[in-house]
Amino acid sequence: MSEDILQRVACRAVIFDGSRVLIIRESDKYADGTNVGKYDFPGGKIDPGEKVLDALMREVREEAGLVVTSAVPFYVDEWNPVVHGQPMQIIGIFFLCAVETTAVALGNDFDSFEWILPADADKYPLMQEPKNALKSIP
Repeated sequence: MSEDILQRVACRAVIFDGSRVLIIRESDKYADGTNVGKYDFPGGKIDPGEKVLDALMREVREEAGLVVTSAVPFYVDEWNPVVHGQPMQIIGIFFLCAVETTAVALGNDFDSFEWILPADADKYPLMQEPKNALKSIP
């Protein structure tokens, strides 16, 4: 183990519209982005002292303009990006979420969204961790 690795905890919202799930694509305008042009679920880091569900609701609102009404954790994964030269270990908690409406309004760090069937995930440049999460949905 290395003391040089910065560890973060993140949350991701798996939001369904009937049988389809929401994915959002990272824009080149995202200053801390490491996956430009790839799709992910809405979500992000949990700030120190912030409640997990508060972080999830904040991130979904900021990234997709949606209001989460319920969230149930179902999957945990980890990934190791390098952001601005800093190696990181991110532990991600994935939640099945319900939202008030499915009218997406993307934040500045994202440039596209799709509602896809989980079985079609391989047809999109989707990051590996969301693919893993989709395969583990109960």
